[in-house]
Amino acid sequence: MRWGTALVLALCGIFISRASALAQSNPVQLSLFNPVQIVPENQSVSGLRLSLIYGVNANMNGFDWGLVTKTTGTFSGVQWGGVGLVNRDFTGWQANFVSITDGSFKGLQMSGIYSYADHVNGVQFSLVNSAGSMKGIQIGLLNFIKRGGFMPVFPIVNWGGL
Repeated sequence: MRWGTALVLALCGIFISRASALAQSNPVQLSLFNPVQIVPENQSVSGLRLSLIYGVNANMNGFDWGLVTKTTGTFSGVQWGGVGLVNRDFTGWQANFVSITDGSFKGLQMSGIYSYADHVNGVQFSLVNSAGSMKGIQIGLLNFIKRGGFMPVFPIVNWGGL
């Protein structure tokens, strides 16, 4: 329980420090599906995003929850839900049934089914994990590291750059 509390406090600190950098962003996003959402998809959210079916925004900083959420830019914070999609870099904790980050990922990426990031600096924990390159560890039934891993494919645990 102490680790969980420490992680939440640390992430809250990241949100607050990043909030001033994203002064042009919006503090709350509520969406049914895009384009039926409060904040247009080409704008950023710094705070809370709740997506009932599908929500999309440029950048996200804060807490994100929804069935399917997409960030076309960067993400910093916590993402929980069904499917989490980030087109660029992610820093924080991504926990969905499917988590996909097309850029660099720093932190903890965990999923019920599948986790992917182009470059991981941290931990992937899922049924199936996949990374273009890795500086950290993967824990799952099947673990793939395209470049620089212990093995390109390895069951249970794989690592790279340690």
